[in-house]
Amino acid sequence: MAERSERMDGRDDDLKRPAQDEILSPTFAPTKLKFPNHIHTEMDEKFQQLADTILSRSTEIIGKEGSAPYEIPEYPIVENERKFYFEKQLSSRNRSRFFNTGDQASADHERNNSVGKPSAMDSESYQRMSSTDVYDEYDLAPDFQRIYIAGQEISGVPLHDLKEASKSLVQALMIREKYMAMSHQSFPKITARFLQNLEDNEEFQGMKEGFGKGSTDVDGIPYFDRRVSDHPFHPPKKEDPFDIEVPMGVECSLKMVQGLMYVYENEEAVKNNTPLELPYVQPKTFLADQNIMYALISDGPLKSFCYRRLSYLSSKYQLHTLMNELKESAAQKEVPHRDFYNIRKVDTHVHASSCMNQKHLLRFIKKKMKTCSDEVVCKDKKSGKEMTLAEVFDSMALKPYDLSVDKLDVHADRNTFHRFDKFNAKYNPIGESRLREIFIKTDNYINGKYFGHVIKEVMEDLGESKYQNAEYRLSIYGRSRDEWDKLAYWAIENKIYSDNVRWMIQIPRLYDIYKSAKIVKNFQEILENIFMPLFEVTRNPQSHPELHKFLIYVSGFDSVDDESKTEHIKFDLETPLPEDWCQDENPPYSYYLYYMYANITVLNQFRR
Repeated sequence: MAERSERMDGRDDDLKRPAQDEILSPTFAPTKLKFPNHIHTEMDEKFQQLADTILSRSTEIIGKEGSAPYEIPEYPIVENERKFYFEKQLSSRNRSRFFNTGDQASADHERNNSVGKPSAMDSESYQRMSSTDVYDEYDLAPDFQRIYIAGQEISGVPLHDLKEASKSLVQALMIREKYMAMSHQSFPKITARFLQNLEDNEEFQGMKEGFGKGSTDVDGIPYFDRRVSDHPFHPPKKEDPFDIEVPMGVECSLKMVQGLMYVYENEEAVKNNTPLELPYVQPKTFLADQNIMYALISDGPLKSFCYRRLSYLSSKYQLHTLMNELKESAAQKEVPHRDFYNIRKVDTHVHASSCMNQKHLLRFIKKKMKTCSDEVVCKDKKSGKEMTLAEVFDSMALKPYDLSVDKLDVHADRNTFHRFDKFNAKYNPIGESRLREIFIKTDNYINGKYFGHVIKEVMEDLGESKYQNAEYRLSIYGRSRDEWDKLAYWAIENKIYSDNVRWMIQIPRLYDIYKSAKIVKNFQEILENIFMPLFEVTRNPQSHPELHKFLIYVSGFDSVDDESKTEHIKFDLETPLPEDWCQDENPPYSYYLYYMYANITVLNQFRR
């Protein structure tokens, strides 16, 4: 694979664009960014040995169940009254601070802020800040009591250990920034600015060599120059969010080779094996970076430093709360309109099948039994006979009156933690997989109609709350090519949309199950079933119009499985390629991770 990549690199000048390409979309032009290839050093062998040692250990983590140490403070009435009195005094003092005029008010304001401003801030840095920043940060801040720690080695560790730990953390951050930049994901701007100041140091040279700053641009706007107006809180209202124009496609060819999708200008380029240079990370580079992360994870002094640092920051915050609790409470009361219930919140890592609470699902099932009991909802697997909703409940000897939250048994309690089998069983109402298929599946006999109805009810609740958003998850399994089209058709046919909801696609790591059931022949078939439709709709949106409209509201991918399973196979350069992975055992997590990330990186480059 490395030889073929070198052959591709050597043919940079041989790729000539034909004259008819002038009519093609500008997104078809390949980017000039290149993912930095790994340069072998002596430390790679040590990192490899350390990674082998870590992966060879068989450790068992026994989860200890215990109740959280919640403490409910109880104050006597006298202390409560005294607390409210001081809050009222502080509140009135802050109010007069902003509305009083005259020299006396200015003098009091200056005298009060003399303690609030940090003494370490010199005049040069103060002048560097704009007047608005100074006014917001200091003039509007309450007069908190601040903590100053002086002396040598205030970090709690020797200076040498602090330097080594800092180098390791910066190295890990640079690796993360490198991978996020190449896949066109945004990186925290404060951290990015900090890392830019360290790129010229000898210790970090070559860490990010090869990719440019242009990869952080979004819609032509550099990441550092984006403002709140570029991301409005309230998206524009549309009568039909899926009523959008489907653009024309471009002429190119697609082919998956050794688990990676390649884009070619035409069929002749496919025969000559000359794909466009859409950058992705090479397996050798990925494995070298993985070994570095293994080394950092097993670094004892680094783990000790991180633990001490986090403990220090936690204690510092607790001390701040102890000293400034009343001022914090008074300042919070001065903020108009905002409290916990009307600040914007986002629920993540929630599967769409479990987005409703158990009472909501119970109420929905009873309503459907009352209004749609004669509707055909499924087929009996043994006899092939069509069954109505009433007949399904009769076959289980159930009546709507008998249903309750306890009988439904879909609430994840503490017994489901570290037990993936019990967790999955909670998705079956009353322990019946047939009810799961009818009510919380997108691909069933009724084309996911009931599931669409209950999700729309949840979305209506989110819309009424206004400040609550969610990123619900939908599953793509990789068993067939038409999974994407079926999912997109379900969303558009049932008009599953809300301004408060976006979708995350999760891909279960179930190759071993599909292989044992003879659904797929090798691991590359799963990759093709997942990524080929995405590349096809990118090349020509009119080939999958529903999928093109649905992908506008998809935010990302995730890989899920039972993390408690032990892995006996290690991903290295000798691991079989996806087209050669024909064994029954499931590939390791890092194997899934690499081929998903590499294809997503190429896809994002192609879509731009």
